[in-house]
This record gives sequence, C-alpha cells and structure tokens, in this order.
Amino acid sequence: RPIKNSKGQNTSAIFGFTATLDDVIRRENPDYLAVVFDYPGPNFRNQLYPEYKANRLKTPEEIKTSVPYIKKVLDGYNIPVLEISGYEADDVIGTLAKKGEKEGFRVFMMTPDKDYGQLVSDNIVMYKPARANNEAEIMGKAEILSHYSIKDPVQVIDILALWGDASDNIPGAPGIGEKTAKELIMKYQTVENLFEHIHELKGKQKESIEANREQIVLSKKLATLETNVPLEIDLEKFKRRPPDFNKLKEVYAELEFRTLMNRLLTQEKAQVAEQGVLFTAEDNIATSSGVSNRKTIHEVKHDYTCIINENELINLITLLLTKDKVCFDTETTSLNTFEAELVGMSFSVKEHEAWYIPFPENRDQCLKMLGIIRPLLENEAILKIGQNLKYDIQVLMQYGFDVKGTLFDTMIAHYLIQPELRHSMDYLSEVYLNYTPVHIDELIGKKGKGQLSMRDVQTEKICEYAAEDADVTWQLAEIFGPELDKQGLAYLSAGVEMPLIQVLADMERTGIKLNTNELNNYAEVLKKEIAIIQTEIFNLAGTQFNISSPRQLGEILFDHLKIPARVKKTKTNQYPTGEEVLQEIADKHPIVPKILDFRTLQKLLNTYVETLPALINQSTGRVHTSFEQAWVSTGRLSSKNPNLQNIPIRDERGREIRKAFIPRDEDYVLVSADYSQIELRIMAHLCEDSNMIDAFHQNQDIHATTAAKIYNVPLSEVSREMRGRAKTANFGIIYGISSFGLSQRLRITRQEASKLIDGYFLTYPKVRQYMNNSIEKAKAKGYVDTLLGRRRYLPEIHSANALIRGMAERNAINAPIQGSAADIIKLAMVNIYKKIRSGYKTKMILQVHDELVLDVYKPELEEIKAIVKYEMENAVALKVPLIVELGTGNNWLEAH
Repeated sequence: RPIKNSKGQNTSAIFGFTATLDDVIRRENPDYLAVVFDYPGPNFRNQLYPEYKANRLKTPEEIKTSVPYIKKVLDGYNIPVLEISGYEADDVIGTLAKKGEKEGFRVFMMTPDKDYGQLVSDNIVMYKPARANNEAEIMGKAEILSHYSIKDPVQVIDILALWGDASDNIPGAPGIGEKTAKELIMKYQTVENLFEHIHELKGKQKESIEANREQIVLSKKLATLETNVPLEIDLEKFKRRPPDFNKLKEVYAELEFRTLMNRLLTQEKAQVAEQGVLFTAEDNIATSSGVSNRKTIHEVKHDYTCIINENELINLITLLLTKDKVCFDTETTSLNTFEAELVGMSFSVKEHEAWYIPFPENRDQCLKMLGIIRPLLENEAILKIGQNLKYDIQVLMQYGFDVKGTLFDTMIAHYLIQPELRHSMDYLSEVYLNYTPVHIDELIGKKGKGQLSMRDVQTEKICEYAAEDADVTWQLAEIFGPELDKQGLAYLSAGVEMPLIQVLADMERTGIKLNTNELNNYAEVLKKEIAIIQTEIFNLAGTQFNISSPRQLGEILFDHLKIPARVKKTKTNQYPTGEEVLQEIADKHPIVPKILDFRTLQKLLNTYVETLPALINQSTGRVHTSFEQAWVSTGRLSSKNPNLQNIPIRDERGREIRKAFIPRDEDYVLVSADYSQIELRIMAHLCEDSNMIDAFHQNQDIHATTAAKIYNVPLSEVSREMRGRAKTANFGIIYGISSFGLSQRLRITRQEASKLIDGYFLTYPKVRQYMNNSIEKAKAKGYVDTLLGRRRYLPEIHSANALIRGMAERNAINAPIQGSAADIIKLAMVNIYKKIRSGYKTKMILQVHDELVLDVYKPELEEIKAIVKYEMENAVALKVPLIVELGTGNNWLEAH
C-alpha cells in the first residue's frame, strides 16, 4: 500500500527497502555486506536474445525516483554499491558469491528469484527476508535439491531452459511447465542428455522439444548466471562499517520516516550511553559496530530469579499482593489450550526484574503450587498485564483457576495504537525497546519432528527465557498505557477491548455442539447434486474434463466452446477462470452458471460439511473456534479453526449448514440476536440526514422508503425490484460504490446506475456531505475514527495512483461506520457478559458480524432475551434507535 509524505512523494519503495535492510542487519548481524544494482542499458543477454525482458512494463516513475534515495540510504549505512556495465546484478552477485566461497565465507544471497538456486552450494544460500508474521527463509543446498527433485543445484538451469521464465521473457519449450521440466531433468539430468533421448519421449512433449531445440539451448544460456564478471575488488572493502548517523537522519527527515528516525535516535543515544560521557556522539559513531545496536539478554543487566521451593513461592506471592499491577506469562507444552500443560509461570513488576516459577509435571503437585498463586490471580484489585492474555487465561481455566480483575494486554494495546502493524512480542520489543528477546526456537528448536517440548528444556534456560518475556511485556505496557491516553483510546481500551478478552476466552472455552448426523446426511445430498451438475456440464461441453482444474476449464470454455470473452492467458499460459471472469460470461453459455453452481456446492462440501466434524474436540464434544481480536483493522472480530463467520447465510444451501449447530442438550435452546441494519443506522447518526433519521424513528422499511423517494412513488407502490435496487444502493453507495460497480451488481446500464445514485443523494443529501467530510478529514489528519475513537490510518489517501487513492477514500467513508458497528457489538458483549457470567447457566458462544448466538438454559430464556435485547440496543446512544431482532430455535438456522 503506497506511503506518501506530506509533500505527496511516494516513499513506499524507499521505506520498504530501508525497513527490510534494517531488519536484516539487526536479525543477522552480517560481517560483510554489499548491494548490487542492474547497470542501465543492455547487457550480454540482450545481444544473445533481443527480446530478453522485452515483456516487462516500463519502470514506474515512483521506482525510478526512489533509486537515488535508496542509494543515499546505503551511503548513510556505509554499504558499498556495485553496478557493472554489460552485466545484470544477478551476475555480479553470482561472481561475488563464488569468490566469497573460495575465500572461506558463508554467503547469503538476499533474493526471491528462482534462478539463484543454481548458485547454491554448501556455503552459498538464498535468503528470503522475514515478512508479516513469517520468519526469514533460508534455502540451502538440501532445500533446493528437494524443491526441484534434482541431484545438483546447477540443474536449476536445465529446468529453466525447458520451463522458461515468464518474468524475464526466457521462452523455454512451449507446453512444458514446471512440473514436466522437473520430471524430465530428474530423469535425464541435463537438456543435452535429454536431446540424445528424444526418441523416448511421446506426443506433444516430444514434438515441443524436437521443434524447439535451439530455443531450449538459447534459454539455457539466458538462464545461466555469469560467475566470472571482471571484478577487480577486494572483499575486505565489503566489511561492515559504522553508519553515518547524520547522513541517515538527513535522508529520514526529508522522507518523513518517523519510525525509522525514532529507532535511529534510540540507537544513537544508546551508543552514546554505552561509551560514557567522556566521548562525544561523533566519537561514538566512529567506534560503533553499526546502526544495528539492538540489545539482547547478554548485554542488559537484569535480575531474573528462579523460585525453587514453596517458601520462596509464598514470599513472592506475598510481595506481589502488595502491588497494584502485575505482569505474568505462562510457559506450556502446546498452543492448543485444551492440550497445554503448565510448565511454569513468570511475573514482573519492574523493568529488568522478574521471577520464574517452574511447575512439576505431576498435576496434583502443580495444582498445589497454583493454589498458592490463586490469591494473586483472583485478586480483583490488582491489574493483570500480559501479552495475548486470552491464551494464558484459558490455560489457567484448564486447571480450574480464574484470572480476575482488570486486564491490560500489550498485543491488544498495540493493535489499537497501530492496527495495521504486527503485534507479536518479539516485534514490539525490537521496535519499541530496541531489544531482541530470546526466541523460542533457541530452546526447543524449529518446527518439525525434532522439536522439543518445553518439558524437555533445562529449567535454568526456561527461567531466563520466561522471565524475560514477563519483563519485556511489563516494559511495553509502560509505553503503551500513556500512548493510549495520548491518542484518546483509553475508553476503547479499558471499556471495550480489554474486558472483551475475558468474554472471548469464555466463549472459546465453551464452544458449540454439532449435529454430525445432520452434516453427514447433508454431505450425501450435496454429493448427489454435484454428480448431477457434473453430468450436465460434461454434456454441455461434449467431453469429460477436470472441472476443478483451471487450466482444463479455461481450455474447454475459450478454446473448445469458444465462448466470447475479453480474457488473456496468464504467465503460466492458462486462461483466468476466477469467479469474476465467469460471472461476466454467465449469460454467454449455459455451461457457465452450471460451473459456478458446481463450485459453490464443492466449497460447501469440502470447506464446511466434511471438515467441521473433524474439528470437534474429543474431550468436550464441541467445536471451539478461536476469535482473532487483533487482526482486522476496522475493529471487527474474525475467527479461525474453524472460521464460523464465513458460513454462508444468503444462499439457501449454505444456510442448511447452520442446522448442524445445536444447543448443548435438551435443556437448552439457541438464541440469535441480530442488529437490524446497524451500519445504515450509524450512517444516519453520523451524517444527520433528516430523511434517513425520520425513516428510522418511524420504524419504516428503510429500503422501501429509499425506493419510494428515489422513484418518486407512494410507499404502497414500491415493487420488489425497486426495493431490491434501493437496498443495494443503501449498502453500496455509503461505501463509495461507483456507477459502474452498481451497474454490475444490479445488472443495469451505467446510465441507469448513475440515475439511481443521483436519486439517492437527492433523497439523502447529507450522506454525500458526510462522505466528502470523511475524505477531507483523512487527508488532513491521516486517519478517520469511530464513535468510540478507534483509528484507521490511511496514508495512501494522498497517492498519485487513482486506484489506490480511490480505495483509501472508500475506506475513509466506511471505516468509521464498520468500525463503529464493531465497537458497539463488542461493548454489548462485554455488558451482557457482566450480567450473565455469574448466577446464570446460559453462555454466549458465537459472534458473527452483527449477530450474537447464546446457548440458553430454557428456564432462563425470557430473562436472557430481555438482558440481551436491552444491552445490545442501549450499548451506545445514537440519534436513531438501535433495533435487535431475536430468534429462538433448536439449531442455529431455526434461531436466526
């Protein structure tokens, strides 16, 4: 997503490069470092094949203007830059890698390009930087051999010779894809040996290789990286040197890289402090080991204590009970809270000071120790601090212990402060504390068969790791607390998000019961329907084929049936057959609606009907979804394992799946409570349009009312079609839908859609005013906010790219509405939970967008319905009433 500074300059590429470079330096701490650029102009491959890379689009202006700034950044880091005339950067890197290997270096080539695989050896690897929540990936010799099914990395060249490389316009052999190329090289080792055995091949494969022998040879030359580029250079020149802080500060200031600037200043101050007051900042820069001065547990003085007996534990808890806030963390054997066993707990109440309590494996002995800790956990006067507290709370629930009192979760706090960024403790520690914590892999190893359990790790090692977690989390809380106040997020945090942690923990723990017989029966129904539709598709096509294969489907639709469509083959030489493409040609041939129907049924069967039974927890007999509280930037909850929020509701077949969700037993019933048109009501409140407000106050059908006004007919004469169009307009226009988008959705002309939009804004003139104001606010402040203060940052609102800017403008309009709806239902959940958590058998079990589902004890039904309705309708005061529709049933479909 483009990032712009206040001058309107697109700094995305520069920021992305710099942040990645900084991250790699801090993570890997390389001894030698160089950056290579392509030299402008043709190279030897262009002489061999003029069409080489001819398919590439012209370099975007934003990239061109970014390169000089990237070079300024590298100059500030004191990192050498190489550009060699007549050669590509790949060749220079290949030459340096082989030279480095000869001189005893272990070389990391930072690239995602597959052709670098040919260079990999025992001491040369490919390095893909960490992205989002994924760790950095290293592709060594074993990984390359396994990935390509080859005996030597150099055979990557032969695979590319056959397969080609669409990104570089290397032709390869037509009709030979990655899979076939791998199989052929696995069998024949090289293309030269393959040529000698062409007689063993058959059909189109043989034809393609015979007819394109010269092209394959050329492709091999083009794919081969040159490792003897004439370089008169001493590798010692690449030895990492200290950065020039002043140069970096100058370029960061010009580009307005505040996060990188703050990190730089922190590192500079830390270096000054390390050297002592006898040295100046300039002296420090000269003697520093580099801009990556992130501390670890080995450099920071700390006091971490391992509690080894009952008396020490009693003394610790006595001390902690005198505090008004305590940070804690659990160490366990599993991420699954139903399977996790407690290995230990850590506590901190002061920076660089923490305690770790190892628990015995024997459950009774563990419970005895937890009994000593219980007064602290259940003390409601003490604020409990943690990172991802929902997990810790559920682990303790497994042992019969409740965590009571106010909560402060650093993951959730950061989600409110910077919703678009990562929220893991390691990331937060590096960004805000300039400190790299011990990684779990250092204790138990990487994922796989050889990974240890925390039970297998020495207590001394766990003590340092676990105590550090509590210490780091304490420090982060000390930063985030004031920041929430500063940004006006204190109420949203303390009144909504933090109390919601306990609500979600309880909902996940409770789970929901499934009727597997219902799902099994429905699976048979779907299979029969799929078989019937499949036969109809084959009849319409005149041949049998794999309907689920995009390649085969594309060939049937556009080559065999010749359905007219504006489609081009992709880089993998196949036609696009996504839903959007098929919807556009749905009226061109009767086979297309059948294919769409086939896909719908297959998805229902594979994603839900056959999958859900396997997700039933054997110990509880229920499905336990996991609610993601810090995932969606608008503030909405999401769920996973399984994602119950995606279970279809609009389609009749999809709704059938809800029949399988049932109460826990015959003494219970499901209640569904659904906000009626909450987003339109929030829009009415925000825009203060009198026509819209009046319609809601008079409890009118808002879609029929809108249709009557747009079409200028009495309410009694509004047809079903008119109401349907008005409904689409109501929900589409407030999210910035264009006349083209509306015409596509309603299957009307753009002229009719424009007329409909104009009529809508004449009916509700203040809606347009709200939309314009929201966009202007986003431009002025860089963000928009919800009724409860949740912010959505929109740096791309200043993008020169109209598509990107348009998306940001739509987000500026809908984020306050969608986010406010999320805030309201979350607040209602917190208030309902407070009312029913004690004294009632009823449990809240699901939240799906604007709907809550409760598993209600029948004798409590009327009382629970009254509580739910009141709390949901009175969560916030709007200028229009919030209306909740309640339903009751013996399954979720019946209740909805």
